[in-house]
Amino acid sequence: MTLSRREQVILTGFVLAVLFGVLGMSLRKRLDVMAELRGQLDVLQHQRKSERSLVDAYPTWTARYEQVKDQMDVFPIGLPVHTHWAGKMDALAGRYGVTILQRTPRSEALLGDVHELPIEVREWEATLGGFLNFLHAMQSEGAMLDVRDLRIRPHPSRQGILRGSFTLYCAFMRAEVVEEKE
Repeated sequence: MTLSRREQVILTGFVLAVLFGVLGMSLRKRLDVMAELRGQLDVLQHQRKSERSLVDAYPTWTARYEQVKDQMDVFPIGLPVHTHWAGKMDALAGRYGVTILQRTPRSEALLGDVHELPIEVREWEATLGGFLNFLHAMQSEGAMLDVRDLRIRPHPSRQGILRGSFTLYCAFMRAEVVEEKE
């Protein structure tokens, strides 16, 4: 069977079209994979840059830690500390007219050399000025007390009174033998 010149040209065109189609589909998949890999590379480069900045900041953070660690309270290992921190919080609350209605101490967590005890205050009431002064006093305690997850809303029946919740994180250290501070 012999093909005419016209049929040969059509067959050659068809074969070339199929080859280019297969090549195009294969190339498209490879381009998609390359684009995905380029995106992963960008994420990894950004992560590396962030990690490098943390490593570069290590001396600064170490110096800050050295300044603050002598100010931190140190408690014997195993001694419950939630009453100490709740007492500090209650004293400040009483000084500024903040009424703490419900609180729950959570479990202690070790973060490097520092222990952290969260106390969840589920309900409090105060005036705006009293609560702002209370927050300022809590934050002025240095690195020991940190208020997080703060929520505030107006009291439903008492004008000028706010209600809300927050979590107080108390930082301290533990030691076998506790030395008295002078």
